Amino acid sequence: MMLASSLLAVVSFATPALSQGAAPVSQNPAAQSSANPSTQPPGENNQGGYADPIAAFNEPMFTFNLKLDDWVLRPVASGYAAITPQPVRESVDRFFDNVHVIPRFANNLFQLKLAEAGGEIARFGINSTLGLAGFFDPADLLFGLKQHRNDFGLTIRYYDIPTGPYLMLPLMGPSTIGDTVGLVADGAMDPISYFVPWWVSITVATGEGAAEAVNYRSLHLNMFEEADRYAIDLYGAVQDAYLQMRVNKVKKLHEEQW
Repeated sequence: MMLASSLLAVVSFATPALSQGAAPVSQNPAAQSSANPSTQPPGENNQGGYADPIAAFNEPMFTFNLKLDDWVLRPVASGYAAITPQPVRESVDRFFDNVHVIPRFANNLFQLKLAEAGGEIARFGINSTLGLAGFFDPADLLFGLKQHRNDFGLTIRYYDIPTGPYLMLPLMGPSTIGDTVGLVADGAMDPISYFVPWWVSITVATGEGAAEAVNYRSLHLNMFEEADRYAIDLYGAVQDAYLQMRVNKVKKLHEEQW
């Protein structure tokens, strides 16, 4: 899902260039240097630049993830989309969002965003009852309570703690060392793991993750094709998209622009 989200960002970055009839050049330093040695990569982030010291691992893993999508995830998602109406799949997406309330609540609390943390609890209560377990979102439609997405990786960045080098995770897509620690921390907030044997918890989490990934991919079937079409350096474009997306989210957290 993280890989899919980053590629969606790549497509959105490509849109202005489409109107000019040109493909955007990746802002990855290596790609920019080859295209224009005198051009320095713009922007800033708490990575301290776009250094990629473990590219020897990341690039093959990126290829593996793309092949996995080509051979498994997209075909399954396409078949699922063919038999499941889009409104149903959107409802399933809302259900999974509702289930993952604890990390959002906790990380808003860690960042001392008490109103947002309280809003997440209120949303969960309303959507779990009036919204039929979260398949619908009356908290937003009826009460104007917006979801405040948050995670422990953002909490690390919020307090300006270095997140380490870029890391491409198998199956899960782009990350950094700090964001990977955040994934583990958020996963530890799953209450199921504390009440059932470990093997049951892992089985449930794996099944839930697979179902969520297929449903999410079914809602964005064409994103890989668009990203691959308009990005000169797809690996660099995904890296840029992910890092910039995380930086922008932290800026919004500091500015309290939800």
